[in-house]
Amino acid sequence: MKAIDLPVGSATSIGSLPHTEPDRATALVLDRHPWLPAAPSLSRRSPLEGMIAQAAWGMPGVTIQDDGSLDLDLDAVDPEAPPADPELAGPPFLGLRVFLDAVAGRTGWVKLQLTGPVTLGLALHAAGLDAERAFVAAGTAVRARAGALLGLAARSVPEAPLLMFVDEPGLAACMHPGFPLEPERAVDLVSGALAVVEPHAVTGLHCCGNADWRLVLQSGPQVLAAPIDAGLEDAAGAIGGFLDRGGWVAWGAVPTDGPLGTTADRQWRRLCDLWCEMVRAGCDPVLLRTQALITPACGLALHGETQAHHVLTLTRTVAQRLHDQAVGVRLSAGA
Repeated sequence: MKAIDLPVGSATSIGSLPHTEPDRATALVLDRHPWLPAAPSLSRRSPLEGMIAQAAWGMPGVTIQDDGSLDLDLDAVDPEAPPADPELAGPPFLGLRVFLDAVAGRTGWVKLQLTGPVTLGLALHAAGLDAERAFVAAGTAVRARAGALLGLAARSVPEAPLLMFVDEPGLAACMHPGFPLEPERAVDLVSGALAVVEPHAVTGLHCCGNADWRLVLQSGPQVLAAPIDAGLEDAAGAIGGFLDRGGWVAWGAVPTDGPLGTTADRQWRRLCDLWCEMVRAGCDPVLLRTQALITPACGLALHGETQAHHVLTLTRTVAQRLHDQAVGVRLSAGA
């Protein structure tokens, strides 16, 4: 794996926010996470900015309803045809465009994300497309959309290094009986999307469920993002090897589905407890801290704006503690 020069101990977010005004959402991520701001998606502003609607936008034979659901003309679906709107000028990308306009000329890191092919394929299959065509079409669409997103970023922030995540909640179920895609094909689909991104950006893979992390890592991301309560300790060996090869972990340390408290003490303790378990299982304690980012566990579209602000603030606080530890570890190693 090639070397990754991300800002150690930085905070970032998953992407979705509850705002209806793109300017306010952009201002929040730039204020809370200035070292690694994430482009917001705003499904409350428009359901077209939801992760499935945004991913399926422009696909032949697919109509996005006002509520963001998919309506398929099965005869018109062409699994090999890329989606329309290669400039990302349509309404699903307004939040993205406002963000990129705001950071135009930036030379620091920028985080982008797009829905992955397994998750999109599941949605197409649920809307009535047979599994074979659904996943081929999803792979085609996501690879094309990744290229379009990279192109838009290159025009907007040509000097900014990019971290681009493929968001794959659907991977959490890929080992379950009845899943409509073989695990090896799921890995291949995700790998194909990451391969489009890797020449131009650091690649990330986010799954907010309790997945088979060994399988997830086989798709070849450079950064793995996951909630800290998603069974990561059970895959400590695989994650340790990933870190040894130069991979990074974006630890989803701040919950998005329960009470938080007013300080980050609880979140920091839970993260440290997880690290202790992983060290006992063989992970390098230095790499756990020096090849690490901090995020919320998942997106924040279902929260209020005040709650979202609090979550992003706690994320920054945990990240600052991580940063201080990582700097101390590096100084000790160099002493």
